[in-house]
Parts: sequence; structure tokens; C-alpha cells
Amino acid sequence: MFDVNYSNQTKRFLKKADNIVARRILEKIEGLVNDPIIHDTKRVEGYTEKLFRVRVGDYRILYEVDYATKKIGIVKIDKRGRVY
Repeated sequence: MFDVNYSNQTKRFLKKADNIVARRILEKIEGLVNDPIIHDTKRVEGYTEKLFRVRVGDYRILYEVDYATKKIGIVKIDKRGRVY
């Protein structure tokens, strides 16, 4: 089981987001806690860190996984056009 750390941008996004959207995103993140690389996860190219993305409707969750410390860092959540 992994621990989840949220960035400041992620916390602000979840506060501003519609309740239904925020709930769907948090459910997807809870699924990542047990298995950080799920079937619809893709690797994001062009970043120095090893980032992954998972899709929730029109939104994307960018995150990194540290297997040594068992942590998932949620880097950014936003609509597809603005997240990359």
C-alpha cells in the first residue's frame, strides 16, 4: 500500500472542482494506492522526472511513484489541454 502526497496545485484544484469531478478523481487516486500502475496509465514524455498520467474523463492526473519509500506524489491535475 502506497502513501499519497498532494502538491499545492492539486489541493487548490480539488477545492475548486465540482463535487462530482472531485469525487471521481479521488476514487481514481484511491485505486492507485493499491496498484500505482493500472491498465490505463501512460508514461509522460518530456519531463526530467518519471511521470505517469491517468485519465478521468476530460481531466488528467500527473503523478510520480517512488517504490523505495512507497509514496505516490500527485504532481498536477487539470484538463487535458492545460496539464502538459
